[in-house]
Amino acid sequence: MDRMAVAEEQIVLERIRRKIEEVNASGQSQLSPIQEHISFTLLIYAPLNDDELQQAYFKCSNECFEKRRKPEVTTNCVELCRVPVAKSQQQFDSDMAKFQDRMNRSLMVCQDKFEAAKLLNMNRIDAAKDMEGCVNDAAAALLGG
Repeated sequence: MDRMAVAEEQIVLERIRRKIEEVNASGQSQLSPIQEHISFTLLIYAPLNDDELQQAYFKCSNECFEKRRKPEVTTNCVELCRVPVAKSQQQFDSDMAKFQDRMNRSLMVCQDKFEAAKLLNMNRIDAAKDMEGCVNDAAAALLGG
């Protein structure tokens, strides 16, 4: 393979690497506010706002302290109030793992297509461009656009 083909393939592979980074960053930016809110609610760090989950948590916890109870009963009550928030965290973690799994599988499919094209002696530049198109399509599908 001549130097020009190698250089062009490297350019395409670099664009693919940047696209993968873009997909990761976009996924993180879309899910980051959700993660921050869940963490914030779990830590009971800020004042109430309009969020239903947080309001329900604080209302439940407040009710635990309003009644005269033994400290261990109050503690158990507050722990039960945390259950919906903890479930939200688990759901978030599950959704994030699924997103990462789908992204990895999509990228493996693109890599497999690239390797198959090379085995068929397809022009490496065309194969790399096809792989870039595959990555772009996968990114669009994952990010909903």
